Amino acid sequence: MSKPEIILIGAGGHARACIDVIEQGGQYQIAFIVGLPKQRNMLLQGYKVLACDDELEEIAKSYEYALITVGQIQTAEHRIRLYKMALKYGFKLPVIISPSAQVSRHAKVDSGSIVMHGAIVGAGANVGVNCIINTRALIEHDTKVEDNCHISTGALLNGNVTVGSGTFIGSGCVIKDGVVMGKNCLISMGLSIQQNLLSDTRVFNRQVKV
Repeated sequence: MSKPEIILIGAGGHARACIDVIEQGGQYQIAFIVGLPKQRNMLLQGYKVLACDDELEEIAKSYEYALITVGQIQTAEHRIRLYKMALKYGFKLPVIISPSAQVSRHAKVDSGSIVMHGAIVGAGANVGVNCIINTRALIEHDTKVEDNCHISTGALLNGNVTVGSGTFIGSGCVIKDGVVMGKNCLISMGLSIQQNLLSDTRVFNRQVKV
């Protein structure tokens, strides 16, 4: 039986990592990539960029599945726009989980999110839609990651943390248990967050303490 085909929306560096996860997972066959006009006909790890965003409505007539493969650092707006566009045109956005990730059967990961190589999602954790749980990130027990977040490589979110929608947590960050972070926060790499953060907080200093 043939695998269902999936198109990837985004043709940058994050797409390369997503391709690797999808290939190793073996559940979907990548059909092609949707990118920027200047990327058309480019090859990305053997897959061709054959279309641009403005062609998604027509593509949806022939393909059922899609994944947003644009990265997220400064803002989630671009990923959110593409996710909403994909839904509008009727694409199904599956959950993609690396075979080397560990996701508890007591956890929940919602549509359009990807859990990458070596990541751990613990019991009672909840990951919203259109999220990136990047390589070797830890989402501990009962932690909630709301929609459209990027938890970067090696970030450690301890138990009962809440991460507001649209938030970016940089590589190697450590978030203290019970911390509540508002929407659209940006935490640069390597920080220790030990107190609650209001929405739209951007933290660049080396350490935030109570």
